[in-house]
Amino acid sequence: MEAKMSVGVYGMGRFGSFWAKELAKHGFSVVGYGRSAKTAPEGVRLGSEDEVLACSVLFFCVSISSFSEVLDRTSSRIADTTVVMDTCSVKLYPAKQMREKLPKQVQCIATHPMFGPDSGKNGVQGLPLVISAVRCEDSTLQFWVEEFKRWNLQVLQMSCDQHDREAAWSQGITHFIGRTLSELSLGDTELATTGYKTLLTVMQQTCNDPLQLFYDLQRYNPYARQMRMGLKGALDTVMDALKKQEEGR
Repeated sequence: MEAKMSVGVYGMGRFGSFWAKELAKHGFSVVGYGRSAKTAPEGVRLGSEDEVLACSVLFFCVSISSFSEVLDRTSSRIADTTVVMDTCSVKLYPAKQMREKLPKQVQCIATHPMFGPDSGKNGVQGLPLVISAVRCEDSTLQFWVEEFKRWNLQVLQMSCDQHDREAAWSQGITHFIGRTLSELSLGDTELATTGYKTLLTVMQQTCNDPLQLFYDLQRYNPYARQMRMGLKGALDTVMDALKKQEEGR
C-alpha cells in the first residue's frame, strides 16, 4: 500500500473537519464530503458523495447513531479495494455494522482518535488513538499503525470490547460529569481554586461537543449503564456518610 493515497472523509462536522485537516497536514490527498458543508479546512477539497466513496481510504466521521443508516445508503457504492475506517467513540457497535453491511471483500478497521478540536488544538503529538482490526489484511492494519505512530500519536491496539469497557469509565464518565456540571450553571468566581478551574474545563470541553455525542456514548457503549449505576452508588454512599455525620452517628 502506497503512502499518500487519496483519502476520503465522509462527514465534515466539527470532528470530521478537524480530522480531514490532520490527514492533509500529514501529506494525504484529502477529499471531504458533508451534506451541509460549504467550506473545507486548509489542504482539504470538498467533493461529491460518490467522489469521497471512491477514494482509496475512507474515514466515516459521522455520529454513532447515524452510522448504520449511512452505511445502508453508501455501502453498495464503496469500491472493493477501498479501506474503510470509522472514528466513532464506541467500538463494538460500529465494528458490528461494518462487518455486517460492508461487502465482504472490503477491508475495514475500527479506530477511535481519543482527541478532537479542543484537545488537539495545539497538535496531536502524544495523544492516544485506538485501532482494532475488524476485517483486514495484517499488512493494511500495520500500515496504519505505523502511519499514526509517524504522527507521534500514542497508538493503542486493543479489542473493541476492551475499548468500550475501559472507555465507559474514562470518556463516558467524563462526558457524564461534564454534562451534569453544566446543569448547575457553574461560572467563574474570584474564589476559584485550581481544582474548580479544572472542573470548569471538563464542563466546557465536553459541552463543546454535540449533545448527540453524549447521548450516543451512553446508549451505544454496552458498559455505560454499569458506569452510571456505579457512579450513582458512589454518590449515594457519600451522601449517606454525610447524613450520618450530620445526625451525630
